[in-house]
Amino acid sequence: MTYDLTTRFPAGASITASDLEDDPHPHLARLREREPVSWLPALDGWLVTSRDLALRVMRDAAAFTVDDPRFSTAQVVGPSMLSLDGPAHTRHRDPFARPFRPARTRERFTAFVEAETDRLVGGLAPAGRAELRGELAGPLAAAVVTEALGLHGVDTATVRSWYGAFVEAVSAITAGGTAPARTDEAYRLLGAAVEEAITAARPGSLLAGAARDADAQDGAAQDGAAQDGAAQDGAAQDGAAQDGPRPLATGEVVANAAILMFGGIDTTEGMIANAVLHLLGHPGQLRLVLDDRDLLPAAIEESLRLEPSASVVDRYATRDTDLGEAPVRAGDLVRVSIAGANRDPDVFPDPGRFDVRRENAAEHLAFAHGPHFCFGAH
Repeated sequence: MTYDLTTRFPAGASITASDLEDDPHPHLARLREREPVSWLPALDGWLVTSRDLALRVMRDAAAFTVDDPRFSTAQVVGPSMLSLDGPAHTRHRDPFARPFRPARTRERFTAFVEAETDRLVGGLAPAGRAELRGELAGPLAAAVVTEALGLHGVDTATVRSWYGAFVEAVSAITAGGTAPARTDEAYRLLGAAVEEAITAARPGSLLAGAARDADAQDGAAQDGAAQDGAAQDGAAQDGAAQDGPRPLATGEVVANAAILMFGGIDTTEGMIANAVLHLLGHPGQLRLVLDDRDLLPAAIEESLRLEPSASVVDRYATRDTDLGEAPVRAGDLVRVSIAGANRDPDVFPDPGRFDVRRENAAEHLAFAHGPHFCFGAH
């Protein structure tokens, strides 16, 4: 079968892993033109590069799921909103998503973000130079996540170190290795901080709200067989008949807190850095924004389209299906190239051009789509 697929999809067969890392856009454009769904031996899976087929995959969780043992993030933090579909996904996601409705987000975070930005920029100004990602974008993103989670008494540098350990573990597992030893300690410390936030139950606490009645749930679970952890135990019961969604157990809250780090730190850090890079690299576009600040939101959308912080999302086929010209089989990895879909010329004319006046820039897929659309996109 591998030989047949390689013969049938020669463009994909010629792509190496380094091609997709070092200079992906020319290779993605060639694939999108010739084989919008292509078999890549370098991935041992399918790569989707057209926007219409990317949408189809991300919308259809019944046919293309994240709930698979190979999902590397779940191997690090356990079951979470990122690695579940169906009712289990809803149960994990909703307690965290509700507080992130646009109006509530603006009300809660605008003053904090402005003050933290002023503080960070003020610290950089005397030096006259800065490493933007490491000294502004990264610390700002981590500070907002720390505030959102309500991890009182935990400094931003500590949160970034925990997150760095989780990223290192996911990268190692994805590459076929094992998580480094420091991952367990970072996860233990995060768990302790989350438990403190749940116990303190401060007004507006995202974690305490997600874990209401968690102690009772944990106690009931412990009456049964020995368990590896609250997150795993809760996931095992997700299929049971319920009158309504069970509250998340403490271990499940910890797992989802880690996922919010993935969703809120590196992606936001990259978004800020890329937007500044695009504007500085295109003086004419920068002048348009400086002359008309109402163009700033459009500039951010266009930057997200050109260089999404999360350039791919993975799904696993649950059944045999045809995706475009591709004969996808049950169990196959189906990787959606967000970067490829965002430069689909059928949707975005002259897709490699940075244009702050592009009318449909917001149709990008930088925040994914379907059930796993990022609830912090605004």
